[in-house]
Amino acid sequence: MKILSIVVLAVLVGAVAGGIWFRRVPDDPAIWHVDPLSAVKPDSPNAALIRPEGGDGVAPVYDTTPPALAAAIDTIALAEPRTRRIAGSPEDLWMTYVQRSALWGFPDYISVRVLPAEQGATWAAFSRARFGYSDMGVNAARLARWQAALAARLAP
Repeated sequence: MKILSIVVLAVLVGAVAGGIWFRRVPDDPAIWHVDPLSAVKPDSPNAALIRPEGGDGVAPVYDTTPPALAAAIDTIALAEPRTRRIAGSPEDLWMTYVQRSALWGFPDYISVRVLPAEQGATWAAFSRARFGYSDMGVNAARLARWQAALAARLAP
């Protein structure tokens, strides 16, 4: 019984320490602020990439200016829970965000680049997990959710 209590206590202490560590791990923009147009997607299934060519999908062209699209993306991103911008700005047309999971605080990094297009503006984004092999579709779902929010926000 004493050994079981020690094991349970060790697991609890490890879980609390892990939760604190994942929430406090530094978000270094020098590492995570990448251009989604040239980013290389890992072989692991813990990332999603949209861009004009060579991604998992393509963002539509919106009938708006690049600065207006960048501002809309920034508003949508920062409205999500546990999300903050760690690099860039809408004025730069290039931003990187960190969004942490609710339970453990695992960080995902989302780099977004807004591009002029023939009739308006479009965007490229690279959303990826920092830790683990699989993200259970979280990064792809995030980009789809942002794309749907943009469509609703920028609809004529």
